[in-house]
Amino acid sequence: MKTERLIPKFVDSVPDELEDGVLYISMEYGTVLHKCCCGCGSEVNTPLSPASWSLKYDGKHITLSPSIGNWSFQCQSHYWIKKNKVVWAEKWTASEIFQVREQDVEDLEEHYDKKRVGKKKKTKRLRKFKFLNWLY
Repeated sequence: MKTERLIPKFVDSVPDELEDGVLYISMEYGTVLHKCCCGCGSEVNTPLSPASWSLKYDGKHITLSPSIGNWSFQCQSHYWIKKNKVVWAEKWTASEIFQVREQDVEDLEEHYDKKRVGKKKKTKRLRKFKFLNWLY
């Protein structure tokens, strides 16, 4: 049976068995878990990071962005979680799924490339600072 609404539950550790209709949020591990909302029983893991999903919490409701596309599951369900409600998306073709997966890989590579460039700049500045201190 499809889930239409999720109950947010902040946890320190994830239980061995996930309950239907519960959105388990672990801030310590930066992840959100739930059973697939289509009813297939698969475990859905949405890691929280600038390169993956973001979470909004207003004290009562959870919104996850972007949508959740369970392309590797047999059900291939696709939905958003907005203010604890499941908003269903239309079925995607294999071509659409392939294109989005390719874009996701590119976005991840770009995100991590930017992080690496930032580290190089910081390291360069630090070396320059140390050199200048050594001069004076």
